[in-house]
Amino acid sequence: MNFLVRLLLSTLAVMLTSYLLPGVEVKDFTAALMLAALLALFNVTLKPILILLTIPITFVTLGLFLLAINAFLILLADSLLDGFMVRDFWWALAFSLILSIVTNIFESISRKREE
Repeated sequence: MNFLVRLLLSTLAVMLTSYLLPGVEVKDFTAALMLAALLALFNVTLKPILILLTIPITFVTLGLFLLAINAFLILLADSLLDGFMVRDFWWALAFSLILSIVTNIFESISRKREE
């Protein structure tokens, strides 16, 4: 049940973030739900592998390369989903940053209501 709540919160965060950024377009709620699920899958499978493979460059850039990994995962999701469009790498980077902030805000509000 916790996974479903987090998935719905991520879906709402995707919709809000795409509304805030003109370089990102999400067609409808279904596309946002599919994007949230795909990003969750990427974060569990691909992201740890990419982090391990890029440890040296992440160390040299003091961790900033992790932002690039997030942007590349967003661009990968863009190429796989029809209802989601990102203009370029910089919009993907901005989407990644704002999405993480909005998701954290939604999850903190959800945690406060559970207590």
